[in-house]
Amino acid sequence: MPQPTGQTTAQPAAESAASARHALTATGLSLGYDGTRIVDNLDLAIEPGAITVIVGANASGKSTLLRGLARLLPPQAGTVTLDGRNIAGLPSRQVATVVGLLPQQPIAPEGIGVADLVGRGRYPHQGWFRHWSSTDDAIVAQAMAATQTLELASRRMEELSGGQRQRVWIAMALAQKPDILLLDEPTTFLDVTHQVEVLDLLHELNHEQGTTVVMVLHDLNLAARYADRLVVMRHGRVIAEGPPAEVLTEAVVLEAFGLTARVIADPVCGSPLVVPIGRFHGSP
Repeated sequence: MPQPTGQTTAQPAAESAASARHALTATGLSLGYDGTRIVDNLDLAIEPGAITVIVGANASGKSTLLRGLARLLPPQAGTVTLDGRNIAGLPSRQVATVVGLLPQQPIAPEGIGVADLVGRGRYPHQGWFRHWSSTDDAIVAQAMAATQTLELASRRMEELSGGQRQRVWIAMALAQKPDILLLDEPTTFLDVTHQVEVLDLLHELNHEQGTTVVMVLHDLNLAARYADRLVVMRHGRVIAEGPPAEVLTEAVVLEAFGLTARVIADPVCGSPLVVPIGRFHGSP
């Protein structure tokens, strides 16, 4: 695969920026490992063209749900459908051209270079009669420019810091050009500046290309700021779902996290801002 040139101004002609707006839905979904149920009888319809953020305490089933939506974990019960068809019965390549997943702790092949790894995001678009092209070069370069990883193109993954590796993985996910992008804690290992930059990037991807974004975040305030819809989980079930201003209440924060807090308006954008109340900072 040729190295990215950094020239990203040309829009690839072979791929339209308009979203196909595919529909991803879970119905009666139960998921788990080794007979242990983690997600229990869950219903969730991902809103096409929106940013959905899943939040909840540790072990609430967030990552398990994402794996189920991506067809990486077969259901113990219920179904996941893509455009009304059971995703389990669809060809892998077909699913991969529509749904992309960035897992929580991805593992790179030993010795792989950054540009090669990002280029693997294009694999679902290859085939018997469709091989690597200048369009693929342009898309890879765009993804790396967007994630500020172009200068890392010639380096190996094991040479990078945790934050640099995370940005490379995000570049690979962007290079896949999925209509539905699932990300499990995409801000892991990133400092606060790069967290905001990554979330701004996903916001731009959603608003400019119509990409449906579904991500798990731990930071409630960033989740509320960037989400169109917030999904709050507890013990493998959805306990609240909807616009952040309606969902992120003091009662929901207490139920989901066991955290006493005040919820006020974010002075920057007006979204809900969760202010925890600790044991040493006065009674609520």
